[in-house]
Amino acid sequence: MKFSRIALVILVFAAASSFAQVTRTWDQTKYEEFEKGTAKGVAIRSDGTLELAPELTTLVTTPSTYIWSAASDAEGNLFAAAGAPSRVYRITPEGKISVVLAPEELQVQAVIVAPDGAIYAATSPDGKIYRIVRRTPGAKPAAPEKSNGERANVTLDPNYTASVFFDPHTKYIWALALDKEGRLYVATGDQGEIFRVEKNGVGSVFFKSDEAHIRAIAFDANGNLFAGTDGSGLIYRISPTGQGFILYSAPKKEITALAIDAHGNIYAAGAGDKRAATAPVITVPVITPPVSAAPHSAPVVVPSAPSPVLPQMPIPGLGATGSEVYRISPDGSPRRIWSSRADLVYALCFDHNGQLLAGTGNKGKIFAIYPNGEFTDLLQASASQVIGFARAPGGALYAVSSNLGKAFLLRTSGPREGSYESDVFDAKILSRWGRAEARWRGSVDMYARSGNVDNPDRNWSDWHKVDLLKDAELDTPPARFVQWKVVLHSGTTPPEVEDVRLNYLPRNVAPEVDDVIVMVGSRFQIAPRLTSDVGYESTPAPAAQVARPEIIPAVLQDSDYIAVRWVAHDPNDDQLTYSIYYRGDNETRWKLLKDGLADRFYSFDSSLLPDGGYTIKVVASDAPSHSPGDALTGSWNSLHFNVDNTPPEIHNLLARVENGKLHITFTAADGFSILKRAEFSIDAGDWQFIAPVGGLSDSKTESYDFSVPLPVHDTTLPGSPNPDFLSADGGATPAQQASTNEEHVVVVRVYDRAENMAAAKYVVHIEK
Repeated sequence: MKFSRIALVILVFAAASSFAQVTRTWDQTKYEEFEKGTAKGVAIRSDGTLELAPELTTLVTTPSTYIWSAASDAEGNLFAAAGAPSRVYRITPEGKISVVLAPEELQVQAVIVAPDGAIYAATSPDGKIYRIVRRTPGAKPAAPEKSNGERANVTLDPNYTASVFFDPHTKYIWALALDKEGRLYVATGDQGEIFRVEKNGVGSVFFKSDEAHIRAIAFDANGNLFAGTDGSGLIYRISPTGQGFILYSAPKKEITALAIDAHGNIYAAGAGDKRAATAPVITVPVITPPVSAAPHSAPVVVPSAPSPVLPQMPIPGLGATGSEVYRISPDGSPRRIWSSRADLVYALCFDHNGQLLAGTGNKGKIFAIYPNGEFTDLLQASASQVIGFARAPGGALYAVSSNLGKAFLLRTSGPREGSYESDVFDAKILSRWGRAEARWRGSVDMYARSGNVDNPDRNWSDWHKVDLLKDAELDTPPARFVQWKVVLHSGTTPPEVEDVRLNYLPRNVAPEVDDVIVMVGSRFQIAPRLTSDVGYESTPAPAAQVARPEIIPAVLQDSDYIAVRWVAHDPNDDQLTYSIYYRGDNETRWKLLKDGLADRFYSFDSSLLPDGGYTIKVVASDAPSHSPGDALTGSWNSLHFNVDNTPPEIHNLLARVENGKLHITFTAADGFSILKRAEFSIDAGDWQFIAPVGGLSDSKTESYDFSVPLPVHDTTLPGSPNPDFLSADGGATPAQQASTNEEHVVVVRVYDRAENMAAAKYVVHIEK
């Protein structure tokens, strides 16, 4: 919930004449905006609030790449199950580290501590359950043990001894749990079985699922065992007698973690696409990290030879993208309370206040998740995956990670301090930075810096403190980029920052017209608006209108119009208006065709321009966004184009009969453009192409001279009088006598390059 009693700083400065007149702001108030920054000891709530996070300190960096599980004993010692190399580490609250188990198997997948102090560790693949116990107090410590085989040079902690406790004869062991009677429950893979092992090490199958893997198990206060599977994302409730009931089928294929609160609410994390039939099989190369140089650490000898590459085995969660967390109430009602497309949940636990925490990868984040669906991005560890949690002394928590295998300590007690650096903001152009606005409370310091490259480490200004209680000026030099930082200090009032806004004034830069396209014989298909000088035009938007998406209308062929379209932009993102000018060949002055246009297209009547060559200029102005006198313009000229509205002329058309053929001659001329083609038709026959004398049509004047065969008349009744010429008594009339002379109509037409057309005809009489 946003707080109401806050310090509020709202000041805006006057603009310099060389800068744009509209003050702009960079606002950050949402989680998605704050998430882009860098938090160190600062948590980000889902409602968009910055607050102090628990203190996260690195306790130790182990020689192993992966830590898969963690548990702690009554003394606060942490036991970490690791792989690459395979180990169980004992880590004291002070950060001392020793090895209590170095098995031959490639992974120690799970670890748990019994109330009597015994440590149970499960290995994979083809693994076993080991029981690790402390030697009897007061007994003389044995000589340091050496592990067998490849790990013979690993020094084991002499205060602990380990032995095989139970062998389930299964491929994988994923999780361990203890009931109130101290019996051990083993969740396995390949056959989807849960084993129950008595205190004497005798075990049997307690429950069998039709899923391949039981990935997570946890007990409630009533002794019911809850199990999550990989395959169909099932959550089972299993009674103390081993009777299973599917409580929920999650939308995800794999249940990666389970946790049950004091009220019986079940929290489950799901991952993976449910359409996939099986868990991904991934070959993971083992990388041996350097040995931690933590002080007071017991010597841990790392094998001199590199560890082998792990064989193909399903690595929990790897290959999945994103997770969901579900809350199932005691009556069985499920609800999704959290989801992420990027973060994969590996572990769930409750802190000493009963708050649900989620350890995730592959950014190493820890989230606090609330029942109402809100959450807090608490911390980011210096490792890729946060795999598990365990109790630590004084109400603190241990967290363990993979890539690298580290142990961390989380605590909220004592004075704390955290910082948050915003993402770098790009104003696109040189800008003057003014004052900050912030909503905050508690002890908060704010700083700002600016620069002209996107990397703050490359010669930016120093951090300048922003006095939030006075004028809140940034006091940073004008630049293209800016960044702010807040430092939160613990105190009586918990420090919080809700909203941050920076005011800035971009230097005005002239708009740019990138291209102008003229389409002669076309117009845009828009609603016509009758004007005194234009037929179709775009309706200009008011100058103060908010920028709107531009839709370029369809272009129609229309020989009576000219369409103009242009591309323009403004580096300040100012609103622009446009003016169109034209200039004819051999003219020196640009004449205004239309101004005040908001759209980037325009059509006009081509008869406004006499025949000739022209160029169009489009001028863009940012006047709608600036005070009078401060506006800037940019322009661009179109390619040269021609306007030709006058058809050619046909002269001296003549047709005569020569040697049984029609001999036709004529000349054609156009006052502006070159003649494109000519055609003829005889007696309304099909149009036929004719070439000019010389064959090339490349001049404004062309002569045509050609001969064609005489047409043959088609009579429907050969030898019969034409009924149109019969007299009343059936004899031939004078008209019939005249029809014995032939008559033919010759029509020619000529086109210029603007498709203007001229036609002429000639009637040929042939006497017989």
